[in-house]
Amino acid sequence: MSVNQAAMRRILREVANLKKNPREGIRVQTSEENIFDITGIIEGPEGTPYAGGYFKVKFRFTEEFPASPPKCWFATKIFHPNVSSSGEICVNTLKKDWKSTYGVEHILVTVKCLLIYPNPESALDEEAGKLLLENYDSYCSRAKLITSVHATPKVRPVEFDTPSASSASSPSSESSSGSVPATSVSEASGSPSTPTPGSKPPSSAKSLPATAPFTLPIVTRKSTSPAPTTVSLPLTSSPSNLSVEKDSSVTINKDRHPSPSPLGTADSNVKPPATVVPAAGPKAVKRAATGAVSTVAEKRKKALKRL
Repeated sequence: MSVNQAAMRRILREVANLKKNPREGIRVQTSEENIFDITGIIEGPEGTPYAGGYFKVKFRFTEEFPASPPKCWFATKIFHPNVSSSGEICVNTLKKDWKSTYGVEHILVTVKCLLIYPNPESALDEEAGKLLLENYDSYCSRAKLITSVHATPKVRPVEFDTPSASSASSPSSESSSGSVPATSVSEASGSPSTPTPGSKPPSSAKSLPATAPFTLPIVTRKSTSPAPTTVSLPLTSSPSNLSVEKDSSVTINKDRHPSPSPLGTADSNVKPPATVVPAAGPKAVKRAATGAVSTVAEKRKKALKRL
């Protein structure tokens, strides 16, 4: 293998990281004689006909890496539409979709996804692709048979004894989120002592003593100024009442609208009362009509006497 120094360091760093923090269902192994003889091991995903099997994927890096993808193939026999009988893998990641940032981990994750979602439209194994489209049960039976014969070892590979990064972090996160120290409750309530089993921790924020009932204080407000007096006025139009209404309104208006300058005897805010002319009542009209009638009658009597 002829790989430049930068690519070699990158490969070694990635393989070491995968061994230390492996992905779920993915492991790598290297040869003691050649550290660049890298083999990926993929555990058959649950719910697929490949469950229970362990499939080896070989890598061969060229001098064009990472500009071009490495050569990859299945070293374990598998019945899959996108894997040929010789182990060649048909996936876009290893062809037109390759990027220089991809590496061993990305390739193994892509191949694992291919076991879950096969693509019969670009099949390298025509028989497997035809069965997948026409008779899925027959496809599953054939794939399970090949898996049990060629990919199911008697003993699980030792590489899988190392837990994956996700499974190793899940118990610690559950313990940190599910358990709460007992001293935190007592510290929040103000008592540093740890409660004993079977006893409730004291909490001054949630309970009140039985001898001290909760009462609301009643606050009385004292007025510094006397309340304004209310003057009730009769609804009549007599001159006396108008004068009272005028005086009262002047007093109220002075209290409510104080003037910055002294006012005269006549308040400018109060209009002078209009002169009320008493209207002639019905009796006066009747008297005037009676007087006119009597005058006419007297004139008639005097004229008759003259005759």
